Amino acid sequence: MRFTLLKEKEMTKKVITSPDVPSPIGPYSQALLVGDTLYMSGQIALDPATNKIVKAHIKEETKMVMDYLQAILKAADMTFDNVVKTTIFLSDMNNFVQVNEVYASYFKNDFPARATIQADRLPKDANVEISMEARKF
Repeated sequence: MRFTLLKEKEMTKKVITSPDVPSPIGPYSQALLVGDTLYMSGQIALDPATNKIVKAHIKEETKMVMDYLQAILKAADMTFDNVVKTTIFLSDMNNFVQVNEVYASYFKNDFPARATIQADRLPKDANVEISMEARKF
């Protein structure tokens, strides 16, 4: 049996940021592009001007979070069509249906794989945090 080794694609790591997204509140990047894969940090409903949490109706908070993720995708020349995996953290699983309504409205094709978890506490006592992974096809 004979094997041929394929040359691995050189992987580069690039920090992706968007001025339309609040600055990270800790030692992490908004997103990292590694090769063709974009890893987006969890986003919460922060006011970009003050970096303070916005407490509003869960649908409004979810829309803010999804808009931030959309801005990060745009900065990486991607759209929600490129998203392959999502993780949603909720402070209260009773908000599941309302978060789903807003979340679903951002996708026009197939939905990505997803996990939804109720967390005891989120950063800055947020009600919802969403992270994503996307891939250039």
